[in-house]
Amino acid sequence: MAHLEVIVRAKIRPGQLEGVKAQAAEILRVTREKDTHTLRCDWFINEHGTQCEVHEMFTDEQALIEHKMHTMEAADRLFRDFAFDHRSTLYGEVSENFLNLVKERMGTTPAVFSFLQGLDRSATV
Repeated sequence: MAHLEVIVRAKIRPGQLEGVKAQAAEILRVTREKDTHTLRCDWFINEHGTQCEVHEMFTDEQALIEHKMHTMEAADRLFRDFAFDHRSTLYGEVSENFLNLVKERMGTTPAVFSFLQGLDRSATV
């Protein structure tokens, strides 16, 4: 696994679904304009409009740092005004320094999973 994947899960504040959608659009706009090594940034909302997930993929931890720097303002507004109880899970290899930086910024340490094994082939669609 040569890349870093992140899944962020959050609850949507009652009556704030449109605000979440607007902030998601803003984060995607900034990502498209400024990020250089973001491979994926997909947003999902459950059928009741009460929870969201963001699936992101980066070339490495530096790319994730770049992304967070670019989207910090919009993400801060998202979690201040529209969503809460967010949790992050990282999939891939990350350094202790990186985890300390994330903990400092978010106040919590994300769950981290290292790659064990897989199919070793690309999926055919």
